[in-house]
Amino acid sequence: MAGSKKQMVEPLQKITYSQMSIYTKIISRLIFPIHEKLKGHTSVLVRKKLEQSQWENIEQLRGLQLERLQTLLQSAYMHVPYYCGVMDERGINPDAMSSLKDLERFPFLNKELIRANTDQLKADNATGLSRFNTGGSTGEPLIFFIGKERVSHDVAAKWRATRWWGVDIGDPEIVVWGSPVELGTQDRVREIRDRLLRTQLIPAFEMSEENLDRFVSEICNNRPKMLFGYPSSLSHIGRHARNKGIAMDNLGIKVAFVTSEQLYADQRKDIEEIFGCPVANGYGGRDAGFIAHQCPDGGMHITAEDIIVEIIDPAGNVLPVGEAGEIVVTHLATKDFPFIRYRTGDIGVLDDATCKCGRGLPLLKEIQGRTTDFIVAQDGTVMHGLALIYVIRDLPGVRTFKIIQESLDHTYIQLVVGDDFDHGHLKTITEGIRQRLGGTVKVDIELMDLIPAEASGKYRYVVSRVSP
Repeated sequence: MAGSKKQMVEPLQKITYSQMSIYTKIISRLIFPIHEKLKGHTSVLVRKKLEQSQWENIEQLRGLQLERLQTLLQSAYMHVPYYCGVMDERGINPDAMSSLKDLERFPFLNKELIRANTDQLKADNATGLSRFNTGGSTGEPLIFFIGKERVSHDVAAKWRATRWWGVDIGDPEIVVWGSPVELGTQDRVREIRDRLLRTQLIPAFEMSEENLDRFVSEICNNRPKMLFGYPSSLSHIGRHARNKGIAMDNLGIKVAFVTSEQLYADQRKDIEEIFGCPVANGYGGRDAGFIAHQCPDGGMHITAEDIIVEIIDPAGNVLPVGEAGEIVVTHLATKDFPFIRYRTGDIGVLDDATCKCGRGLPLLKEIQGRTTDFIVAQDGTVMHGLALIYVIRDLPGVRTFKIIQESLDHTYIQLVVGDDFDHGHLKTITEGIRQRLGGTVKVDIELMDLIPAEASGKYRYVVSRVSP
């Protein structure tokens, strides 16, 4: 491999304007604020408040959450038909909410309920709603609406987390993404905006040899300060550069932000070593919001000023800190289209530790992946998809793969291999899968030139169609 391996970069200090280029100062302090104001967003003010509140202790943050929850529920009762009906049916008085625990009196919200009640979930006083949808990587896309308050808070939360790492809006950035929302709206105005912000978008849909060569060239030529994208895409691009003997750790990249997929340890290691920068993991989604982000000291901080996180068991009971369960979020900046106790379908664990960075923001200890990332053996044993990933990942000659558990009795594997792959390993894979899932499981393996990404542009190593 060209270039030397580098250890994890030391935690960066809080960004100071003296460390920023003149251009970045102009963009972050003048151009972007004007851009947000023209769009009717309050992102600048919200970010400044978030950068103050992040240092408050957990009790102060819970007090802020309760205050904002009361405001959200009062507005929902007055203006959102769906939640007015829910509260009347359950005898809930929004003015009497005196504890965050009172939130447990509300039913869960999920994709099916949103699809069935989309119009009823819109506030009757909402203006300027924007239509959004998820990518539908696990099935039918979800259509929902977001108001300017929600957009402002999500932008501000992401902006705050970006600045934790010593970079800011206006620093050169390459975004490896696959969302139709971004890739389908590259009009002239957006093109000018991206040029001003020094953001370049690379499509993550097709990682062909030709495209990978181009992506590597673009990163080398642009020498970005930060990368942003799916961990699978960034690691794939990096490994391609390594295989070609192209050094990427001398470009001055300060951080690689990854999100929207499970971040695996080997992906983090490869990105850090190949690009010579730390990896900052982010967790959230279009529907659930900007839930949590990693700081340079390693803590996965929840955006507690905007989002209440609960962990529940399969029966819907709230679990104590330290136990794994489904992540449920209440977004406090969603008066126009409320997300109250929204089931994300992701599995995680809360942490009651305090990060050494000194921020009072609570922590996510683990994000274990989506419920569909868990597989079920024939005897009913539930295990993480990593149990199958390990069977394939480190075999010589394996370039990439995808495991699809169609049923308890059938698993289908897509495999891309190089010339150095020993086809005798196909038997090794079959035996390894059966050892974990059951001796009579049918294992079909298809050798492919390219495994397409999901419709959203994301890449998933494991998909289970069996309910845990």
